[in-house]
Amino acid sequence: MNNRLITLKKTITFCTILLIFSNFTLDKPESAPLPNILVFITDDQSWKHTSFAGEVAISTPGFDRIALEGVYFKNAICAAPSCSPSRGAIITGQEIWRLGEAAQLFSAVPKELSQLSFPLLLMENGYHVGYTQKGWAPNDFSIYGWEKYPLGQSYSKNEIEPPTEHIVKNDYFSNFKAFLDGKEKNQPFFFWCGTSEPHRAFEEGSGFVNGIDSHKIRVPRFLPDKPEIRADISDYLLEVKWTDQHLKKIIDFLDSKGQLDNTMIIVTSDNGMPFPGAKATLYEYGIHIPLAIRWGNGIKSPGRSSDLMVSLTDLAPTILEAAQILVPDAMTGKSLSDIFLGFETKDRSYAFSGKERHTVCREGDLSYPQRAVRDARFLYIQNLKPDRWPAGSPTIKSSHGWEYGDIDMSPSFTYINDNKNIPSIENFFVFATSKRPAEELFDIINDPACQNNLAYDKSFEGDKIRLSMVLKDYLFETNDPRVTFNKSTWEDYPYYFKNPNGIKPYHNLKNEK
Repeated sequence: MNNRLITLKKTITFCTILLIFSNFTLDKPESAPLPNILVFITDDQSWKHTSFAGEVAISTPGFDRIALEGVYFKNAICAAPSCSPSRGAIITGQEIWRLGEAAQLFSAVPKELSQLSFPLLLMENGYHVGYTQKGWAPNDFSIYGWEKYPLGQSYSKNEIEPPTEHIVKNDYFSNFKAFLDGKEKNQPFFFWCGTSEPHRAFEEGSGFVNGIDSHKIRVPRFLPDKPEIRADISDYLLEVKWTDQHLKKIIDFLDSKGQLDNTMIIVTSDNGMPFPGAKATLYEYGIHIPLAIRWGNGIKSPGRSSDLMVSLTDLAPTILEAAQILVPDAMTGKSLSDIFLGFETKDRSYAFSGKERHTVCREGDLSYPQRAVRDARFLYIQNLKPDRWPAGSPTIKSSHGWEYGDIDMSPSFTYINDNKNIPSIENFFVFATSKRPAEELFDIINDPACQNNLAYDKSFEGDKIRLSMVLKDYLFETNDPRVTFNKSTWEDYPYYFKNPNGIKPYHNLKNEK
């Protein structure tokens, strides 16, 4: 299909959606305002860890209210299990392999992506735009001379005393109020509340001290069920609970001001929990994240749960359509407006994810390229360079300072690593660190911990072939260089990170040593 036809198709779709929305909201006056939009995004949280999803060790009333009064998405998949690539995909509405060097952590971001930043598009169309704490990060935007940060102005001055030393002092709620004080009367707003929690490090023992009952914790099967692991998960859940308290304050405030129903509230996370076998992997606990959206009269029959496969790349076109802004052709995400209205007109049988370089942790600064497709039952993964170490080399200290550098250092990994020679622990170490076959296939319904690879089981040959073809077709359709040109330049890009002398590329620093 040529570009003119694609543009025409998108224009027709956009106009159709607007017509549907206008028909659905006939009870509103003609001068009904454009919706406010709030994205509340946590840092490193798997889908299981809300009380709405069944977590019993903590309560998350903020998230639960959004889910109960909007739409809860049971199968929401992030575009990458790594912070900045995932956030880049959210903000630009496209897969990470279309982001250039921004497909990797600690990258410089190509300036041309500014044309796809949905917050900047909102700003150009009259929205008051801002963010707090963690935006599209960790990245550097000065290298290519961005005129504006992709999320607008920062509001992070107000502080509060947190319950642990590793929780940031940002008073998310107060900074949201400060943001609202800066907007003009009747001006619609967009605000990105990007918490730094539950990203590591955690204060050890903080969960127990603050009332998290470790006996209620359900330890995923890819981790050993030991007191050390339960304590670590307790510390993680405390930070999940902390973020939800701020979310609840924001919701209650909007409700008190009569602005709740005219605000689209999106609550999600960038990738899965920071534990070995989850974050920085394409396994289920690395890519399956919480997602609930509330939007007053913009959602028909609220209080629904959707089983459809959705991607966080779908958020950008959803927001732009709600703001009556034409969606750029380059966005690969699909607006969720049909789900809001109960029509479900789009094919949502599959969601996709990928990974390039997370940390610098292998010989030659090489990445560990992966692509994956998820449907309602199966997760299929292609490890494009199976000869490389997936979690980082066991003999090279990473840019973060430890071996197996793609795994966040933690009491959980320390326990597994220290006890890897014990037969009952060995398999957990192997799962987290060892080299993987070219293909992996998991029955997510029966094996969400991804412990049983079915890719070489003849009984599932048909499912593997089907999913491999779906993935191949999609990668060609979206121009993944790994497939279309059988090459990559990602590992040739500099890896930027903070150091006492400012931001420098990792390659250059190595050369200086």
